[in-house]
Amino acid sequence: MSRRCELTGKAVQTGNLVSHSNRKTRTRFLPNLVNVSLISDSLQRSVRLRIAAAALRSVEHRGGLDAFLLKARDAELSMNALKLKREIVKKLEVATA
Repeated sequence: MSRRCELTGKAVQTGNLVSHSNRKTRTRFLPNLVNVSLISDSLQRSVRLRIAAAALRSVEHRGGLDAFLLKARDAELSMNALKLKREIVKKLEVATA
C-alpha cells in the first residue's frame, strides 16, 4: 500500500534535517494518512478511503465527498477514487434525465 492520499495525491517528500551547526541529515516527511469511511449522498452508501487529514478537512469544507470529487481533477485522484467519481457522475446524470 503506497503512502499517498487517494483524494489529493499528497505523498512522501524527502529533504534535510538541518542542525544548529548546519549539518544536514536526509529524512522522509510522511503524509498524515488516516483510514476513514465517507458517505456518498448520491450513491447512498459509505466508502472507505485512505486520505490525508488535510484532505478530510477539504472534503468537509467543500460540502461532502460528492462535491469534492466532482470538483477534483482526474490526474490527482487514485484509481479507486476515480472509479467512485465516475459512478457519482453517472448517478447524477440518470437523476437529472
